[in-house]
Amino acid sequence: MEAYEKIHRLYELIETKTVADLPGPYKVGVDLGTADVVLVVIDEAGNPVAGSMQWASVVKDGLVVDFRGAMVIVEALKAEVEARMGITLDKGATAIPPGTMGRNAMACGHVIAGAGLEPVCQVDEPVAAAMALGITHGIVVDIGGGTTGIAVLRKGELVFTADEPTGGTHVSLVLAGAYKISFEEAELLKRDLAQHRKIMPVILPVVEKMATVVKNMLVGQEEFDDYPVYVVGGTAYLQGFETEFGKAFGRQVHVPPHPLLVTPLGIAMFG
Repeated sequence: MEAYEKIHRLYELIETKTVADLPGPYKVGVDLGTADVVLVVIDEAGNPVAGSMQWASVVKDGLVVDFRGAMVIVEALKAEVEARMGITLDKGATAIPPGTMGRNAMACGHVIAGAGLEPVCQVDEPVAAAMALGITHGIVVDIGGGTTGIAVLRKGELVFTADEPTGGTHVSLVLAGAYKISFEEAELLKRDLAQHRKIMPVILPVVEKMATVVKNMLVGQEEFDDYPVYVVGGTAYLQGFETEFGKAFGRQVHVPPHPLLVTPLGIAMFG
């Protein structure tokens, strides 16, 4: 199964709340995002078996700010997927923004451990996205809710990572201010595909800022100028994002299907 096919399949399994009839052993990945929590189960070949997600606000700028809330959500997602599969999941991988250190880095592992999953691996988020996309040579930009991280790979080796505090949360803040609505209402507006064409002119400065942030991360790294660029994360869902981000970045970028699910799928592959 090709990378994009796996992403499409994972989306279908989550939307239909079904399970793929694939034999184990299985790997589990948990993505604790700023706006959502996603749990993914795959087989040994990386093919999606099951998954579930819940919108949440337990993480801020890449840091777990509601430990108990995060643990309860992961526990619920785990139980939901276990009931569908008829098995018990006991181990899992998780991820953090590049450069997260100390207790902040340990927090994600503690969350899934508290939910009943023994942590087996913790990987940088854009590295996980690269794994899901099967990228061995290129630049992966992972735009989360609070942070934007990049990973540069050359011949399968990670050669550069960076992370900055900007992301989808800033899009919601701009929408809330522009339309005089609450942050929660802005989040819902951002997720409404029918509104994307209308809101893009309003949030364009934020998209341009994101592109500028990534450009600045790569200053002095001219050797990567000809590398293909892939952008993942929920913000990349926005209609017109790929075009506008590419214009501001000064290079063509690629947004895979269902970009919100790319990193969770990659996390599971490290399980």
